[in-house]
Amino acid sequence: MKNNRINKILDMLFRRNAVVLILYTTIPLITCCEEFVEMNPPVTSLTGNTVFMGDETATSAVTGIYIRMIQSSNTLVSGNQSITSLMGLASDELLNYSTDEGRIEFFDNELLSNNRFVYANWREFYTYIYTANSILEGLTTSKDVTEAAKKQLEGEVRFIRAFCYFYLVNLYGEVPLVTGTDYEVNRLVPKASVADVYYQIIYDLKIAQELFDIDYVGTQRIRPNRLTATALLARVYLYTENWVNADIEATSVIESELCHLEGNLNNVFLIESKEAIWQLQAIRNSWNTFDGLSFILTGSPTNVSLSNNLVNTFEPQDKRLTNWIGSITVDSETFYYPFKYKIHSSPDPPVEYLTVFRVAEQYLIRAEARARLNKLTGANSAASDLNAIRGRAGLANTSATTQTEMLDAILQERRMELFTEWGHRWFDLKRMGKSDMILGTIKSGWQSTDELLPLPEQELSRNPNLRPQNSGY
Repeated sequence: MKNNRINKILDMLFRRNAVVLILYTTIPLITCCEEFVEMNPPVTSLTGNTVFMGDETATSAVTGIYIRMIQSSNTLVSGNQSITSLMGLASDELLNYSTDEGRIEFFDNELLSNNRFVYANWREFYTYIYTANSILEGLTTSKDVTEAAKKQLEGEVRFIRAFCYFYLVNLYGEVPLVTGTDYEVNRLVPKASVADVYYQIIYDLKIAQELFDIDYVGTQRIRPNRLTATALLARVYLYTENWVNADIEATSVIESELCHLEGNLNNVFLIESKEAIWQLQAIRNSWNTFDGLSFILTGSPTNVSLSNNLVNTFEPQDKRLTNWIGSITVDSETFYYPFKYKIHSSPDPPVEYLTVFRVAEQYLIRAEARARLNKLTGANSAASDLNAIRGRAGLANTSATTQTEMLDAILQERRMELFTEWGHRWFDLKRMGKSDMILGTIKSGWQSTDELLPLPEQELSRNPNLRPQNSGY
């Protein structure tokens, strides 16, 4: 991924000292987070001999990844550059008002291979992967980190690596599979098959499950645990059409005593939410999440609003319509916006964290897996799981009885429940073979090859083994 002189020097430093650069750039931010303050990482004494000389510095290296993910509105996890925002534009969730050419290309489904967001997110994913690889190597060689800490931290970095590869393979298709830190090897890694990438994802997640405890570290849900790895594994099995294991893993999450569906929709995205499986901690008091800051409208939209197509699809009595969608009228024109996160900006301590995984998705995963297995109605069926989500939203039970009807109902319910969360709608249309039928009718520039993003031109020029470019670009 890196082939200039500066990055080669950085790579050499990383190999000598697994995480000192990550610690150096993230420790100032860590000190403003209540959960992370207790780690008290040494700031001025980090050297090649001390980075992994104890649990605290090793832990700070891992938590530093989460801080990097959430510290800015210009990351792939939150704000205007996020997967949520960009893939919401590319699908049928968001309308574009920005004059930024990169965002217009996503909205029009006419991406160029030099699109800056395509490139920025690719590099960000591989930065997290590289850091995870570095930490994993450091944990392997360290004699001063306790075994308990090693287990938790190895579980976390394996989960992070799997998390990043899940999005890479679904956004870009075949991608380089990098599991080490050797610069000379990494700079020319060829694309791996989609099957091989998924094999690595599942491998990492199954190891993480074994390493993790069921309980969370600390009082909040900002450090991955066994449920977090299981939630992603359930999703991976769904995407790879392993219906039996998708059912098993989702059931494991749903039946856990640690989490459950929140009865009140307005509690789902709070810090104290029992529906949350993994959240990213807010690190600034001036706002809670960049999704709230970016999406909540205080005037005419300058970036995005919710599409009328989405808003008009809700059943009138759906509580999600009134609780999770806001509106503002400017000069007699009404604009709608996502209102899952209620805080636009506030000087008070955060009450909302960005939610990455939550229990409702697991019900929908299990519903689909059971529908595919023809477990359609009755107890322990697709209908019972679907009705759990519909009932929470104040809706009547599904009327679907055939497999086709049930799968269509599940796709619709996923749209209503998971809108503007992590690109779910985009990925659902793609994996269920609905992109051409749905996006082709509302996007004038739509082509079937738009289901994958282009490989970044900057990376193709650096690594000839990435060619050929994805079809259509």
